[in-house]
Amino acid sequence: MSHAYRTIETNGIRLRAVVEGDGPLVVFVHGFPESWYSWRHQIAPVVAAGFTACAIDVRGYGGSDKPHPVEAYDMETLVADVAGVIEQLSPDNKAILVGHDWGAPIVWSTALTRPDRVRAVAGLSVPYMGIPTVPMLDIFHEVFTRRGLFFYQVYFQDVGVAEAELEADPRTSLRKFYFAISGDAPDGTWPKDKKHGDTLLHRLPDPQPFPAWLTKADEDFYTAEFTQSGFRGPLNRYRNAHRDFAFLNRFQGRTIEQPSFFIGGARDLVLKMAPGVDMVEIMKAQLPNLQGAHVLEGCGHWTQQERPEEVNALLVPWLKSL
Repeated sequence: MSHAYRTIETNGIRLRAVVEGDGPLVVFVHGFPESWYSWRHQIAPVVAAGFTACAIDVRGYGGSDKPHPVEAYDMETLVADVAGVIEQLSPDNKAILVGHDWGAPIVWSTALTRPDRVRAVAGLSVPYMGIPTVPMLDIFHEVFTRRGLFFYQVYFQDVGVAEAELEADPRTSLRKFYFAISGDAPDGTWPKDKKHGDTLLHRLPDPQPFPAWLTKADEDFYTAEFTQSGFRGPLNRYRNAHRDFAFLNRFQGRTIEQPSFFIGGARDLVLKMAPGVDMVEIMKAQLPNLQGAHVLEGCGHWTQQERPEEVNALLVPWLKSL
């Protein structure tokens, strides 16, 4: 199914988006390293349910503008991007936000800091853990780097290093990364004993064939997108931990009061990032109006792509209930 692109001017930049339907606005925000296309299975069902579906390319991705500075990708700026999309498409009404991976913290943060624009919020893969008391990057250094272990967000900090690795062969990079944290990857595919100093793709297999949820046409689309856009903008999102911390801590004491929803995967490494910690239970205590928290058995990180029918069967009724 073909989709028509629309350019949305927001926060001083232009974002490419697919906008379809007529009704209350639902804005979909993707994660790393993805695209508006990551919501290809959700757009038509959401439109059929009576909503306007808007799936954006986040700044730095695809057909959207790609500012060069690292600080152009901090959370405060991305929140302003999303709020601006809502203001352009639904000036008189609030919108519902749905985000996956990095898109989840973006929509959680937008709901927290811009309640004037957000009616309800759903996160996929990444639960809402509240306003941080320590920059997450500092925690990762303590838990991984000081023990000599690899952690991808630490590896991403040095500008140009991960870009060179991923851009050398975007198709293979995406295949390896997508597979390694999918529900189809056998236990241990992502090596827990990777050392600090290893690269992201070190020891990750290239599956032949790829699991059916990512077709050859899907793979071609993503490859073309990252071949033309590169990875600098996407990686810059990881380089703003301390700026993000300072921004969010201006809102200490505030909670997300809007109706909220969560869908994750039981085999998603995000939910296993802190051994012995039940991140979903922590999230429940942080969201006073949480209306559902679903963890799909056998599903990995790419929630709405791996399990589109199950995600839609949960998400669409929730949207219609609002």
